[in-house]
Amino acid sequence: MTRPPWVSGPGEILQHGLSLLRKDSDVNRRLAMISIDNAVELMIKTYLGLPKRVTKINLSRREYLEICESFPQLLDALEQHAADKLNGIDLGEIEWYHRVRNELYHQGNGLTVERDKVKVYAELAKLLFKNLFGFDLQIPEGEGTDVLREFLVAWLKLAKTISAFTIKQGYSYSFSRRFSSKLADILVSQGLIDRITAIEIENLWQIRNKVVHGIDDYKTSLNPETVKKVNAITQQLERKLSEVE
Repeated sequence: MTRPPWVSGPGEILQHGLSLLRKDSDVNRRLAMISIDNAVELMIKTYLGLPKRVTKINLSRREYLEICESFPQLLDALEQHAADKLNGIDLGEIEWYHRVRNELYHQGNGLTVERDKVKVYAELAKLLFKNLFGFDLQIPEGEGTDVLREFLVAWLKLAKTISAFTIKQGYSYSFSRRFSSKLADILVSQGLIDRITAIEIENLWQIRNKVVHGIDDYKTSLNPETVKKVNAITQQLERKLSEVE
């Protein structure tokens, strides 16, 4: 499938941000964080500004310009008009990283940011890019990021699988932010998972959040077995869902 022309701008800025990490330094990490955040902002502006026949979003030019005045307004508009594009994406986390970026940009003298935070934000940005535009952004990166990428991609697929089921069944509980006890009850009551699996999903969700929020180091919290667990649960759900269709 040919990539539409509007994806090139956000993609190039994100690629530039990641390229800065190839030579690690305080300055490069700051610049990478700023570039990645700029890419996220441009992604959202680009998507919301696309023709109605592309996104089915009907915004007047005045509404669009007002939305573009601040990052929080962009996130609010994305949540309002494109909630179906946010499976596996927590906009609160995106906003948190944006605030980190603002601190670096406005108070940059002497401030630095951990390399892991930049990498995690980059992976979230790539997931948002894929959700909005339907394409993977292939960026060669340094050693050690594969398991982070694989885990977040696997988590996104699990979130999409669960959300597709809840939407189809008319439930108001989605999986965009957290795996709630109510959502667990729904899946268990429908025979899609058992209580042990529900607890396992909750534990994996906790791991995911601690990694994304920088509480835990992904290099020690994640491994190929963690990714396999997420994929196994998704496959189990897909089998169960195919049986009830």
